[in-house]
Amino acid sequence: MPEFSNLVALGPEIGIALGQTALMLAIGIGSAIVIGGPLGILLFLTAPKQSLAHPAFFNVLSWIVNVVRSFPFIILLVALVPFTRLIAGTSIGPVAAAVPLSIAAIPYFARLVEQTLRDVPRGVIEAAHAMGASESQIVVRVLIREARSGLVLALTVLSISFLSYSAVAGVVGGGGIGDLAIRYGYYRFQTDVMVATVALLVVLVQLIQWAGNGIARRLDKR
Repeated sequence: MPEFSNLVALGPEIGIALGQTALMLAIGIGSAIVIGGPLGILLFLTAPKQSLAHPAFFNVLSWIVNVVRSFPFIILLVALVPFTRLIAGTSIGPVAAAVPLSIAAIPYFARLVEQTLRDVPRGVIEAAHAMGASESQIVVRVLIREARSGLVLALTVLSISFLSYSAVAGVVGGGGIGDLAIRYGYYRFQTDVMVATVALLVVLVQLIQWAGNGIARRLDKR
């Protein structure tokens, strides 16, 4: 009974933590879509055997993406503290935590986009070229349209991965569900709070996956 009362008392804190996590995800995933999406398209178009093939440019861009992706998130979080202070004015809080989340999400999503576009049948792209379509028309009307279901699933994978990253950000003062779990579940030995936050993360993951799968099925016209 006292354990249940702990959870009831923490109701407002849980609500705030959810809002902070949602803010971190919104900024991180928004950055990934706005910057990482076009970056992934550029990776695809400049790859060998593609219409804008440029091996040197592709290799450099691919190397940069791989370097950023190779950093463990907790190390990237600490390494970017000066940059975070420059951008957000502070190194703590959900907005500050969203800066390294965004830096990590951009190359992650770019690679997912590139891999998804590779599944578009080459014949469809060649047919569009034969009809005189420009590169921008091919990107918008062929590549994105044909790959939209896969892109939604890629965005779903990104969202779930960075939900866990946002929990890691909470450990170093980023706020959110991870911060709540550490402050109450670990430091104060309130096991019920720890279990509740884990259960909450599981529910969120299931909801994101369910929504992503549903949207992808609706968009898949094959």
